[in-house]
Amino acid sequence: MGQRSGGKGTGAVHWLFGDQLGPHFLTPGEDGPHRDTPLVMIESRAVFRRRRFHRAKAHLVLSAMRHRAAELGDRVTYVKAATYREGLRKAAGERPVTVHHPTSRAALGLVDALPRVTVLPARGFLVSHQEFADWAEDRGGRALRQEDFYRRTRAAHDLLMEGDRPASGRWNLDHDNREPPPRDAEALDVPAPYRPREDAIDEQVRHDLDRWERSGEVTFVGRDGPRHFPATRREALNALRRFTADRLATFGPYEDAMLTADPVMSHSLLSSSLNLGLLDPAECVERAEAAWRAGEAPLNSVEGFVRQIAGWREYIWHLYWHFGEEYRTTNALGHQAPLPAWWSDLDADAVTAHCLSTVLAQLRDTGWTHHIPRLMVLGNYALQRGWDPAALTDWFHRCFVDGHDWVMLPNVLGMSQYADGGRMTTKPYASGGAYLNRMSDYCSPCAYRPDHRTGDRACPYTAGYWGFVHRHHERLVHNPRTAQAARGMERLKDLDEVLGQERERGDAAP
Repeated sequence: MGQRSGGKGTGAVHWLFGDQLGPHFLTPGEDGPHRDTPLVMIESRAVFRRRRFHRAKAHLVLSAMRHRAAELGDRVTYVKAATYREGLRKAAGERPVTVHHPTSRAALGLVDALPRVTVLPARGFLVSHQEFADWAEDRGGRALRQEDFYRRTRAAHDLLMEGDRPASGRWNLDHDNREPPPRDAEALDVPAPYRPREDAIDEQVRHDLDRWERSGEVTFVGRDGPRHFPATRREALNALRRFTADRLATFGPYEDAMLTADPVMSHSLLSSSLNLGLLDPAECVERAEAAWRAGEAPLNSVEGFVRQIAGWREYIWHLYWHFGEEYRTTNALGHQAPLPAWWSDLDADAVTAHCLSTVLAQLRDTGWTHHIPRLMVLGNYALQRGWDPAALTDWFHRCFVDGHDWVMLPNVLGMSQYADGGRMTTKPYASGGAYLNRMSDYCSPCAYRPDHRTGDRACPYTAGYWGFVHRHHERLVHNPRTAQAARGMERLKDLDEVLGQERERGDAAP
């Protein structure tokens, strides 16, 4: 059985998973491989056979793995196999194997079940499993809120600190980072994000994916190409430099805003690079802090970026492990409806609602949208319709280039769908069309109106919101953060008409 120690053993090989691609996964030490330890990488076809991934995601992962293998040269044995087990047998034979703690429970279960495999501590995160466990125990049964964890992480890593106090005296500048998009602007007036150039490895990846699809081995969703996200360490560093130099300053105020023609806004586009292990979170937050201290970016933008990485990303990673495997089946709201085909197929052209059509098209074409379209357009719509949260979590995992099991399980189940009943967040993230109208330009050209609950122009988000509140009224009226909205529903004179309209709409594309 796999061991949980740091011993390396004579003749050992070290296994790199496809999300352990940066140099920090090979730094020698007590919890890492020796400088000249042979390396193994395994490209498993079974991963793509089992589930219908976004084509751009499959391309990015394979391109990143093959580029890393090319960089490592003769030190690595790169095996293409049907399964990880088969690949490891080919590459390692009877030799002992070390591997850093994988990022999914399935992968950890696999390495634990394999003989002669030693699991080393996780890398690629700021906070260790033991540090989080100690913090959780110190809470004494109180809720594990992200804000408390974030403050602890900031202080422990001396991020944006002035002595033992936060810079400016405030831990959280979120209040300064909720601006709607500039009036009448089609795009933010900021330099474009870094975009990589494809090479011969990308060409071969695309050829292989085409061949697998033609043979019927695998099927994908979405479109592929050109590649938008870094597949190498050099590309990832270029993307980080471009963001901190040219885009970080305007990130904060508009991080929650949405524009039809500008899906990227001032976002960093670094999530896939972090989640593939091409970047270390420490270098990202330290570079952002350096920009603030040099007077190149305001504190609210830098704090917002640092909070995303040192706060939310770390928090999500640790909750994934802390909550346990049973969290996967949590469904406090009892939502069971299946995902409709137009949603699963990313059929943006079937959708009339401009916001949802726009975001689905962005996802179809690139495999990415920023966090507010994910939460308040996609997640909000699914929550209102009562779709199965486990199926929705799987969809997010497969369809986003930065989607991994550890990323999407708490993000979708806990935050987006409130399926855990409040273990992560204090209220469901459900809203009507008024929020989307305030934070975007989506509503102006739309066939629906955000202030209409009924009739031909009834906004599916506004009507759907009241359907959600009605369905869960008893729970919501006893939650201090949702009680006012729940009581407001009781005063709606057209509630029966709204509910009948939504039943008739069903899961047809809005």
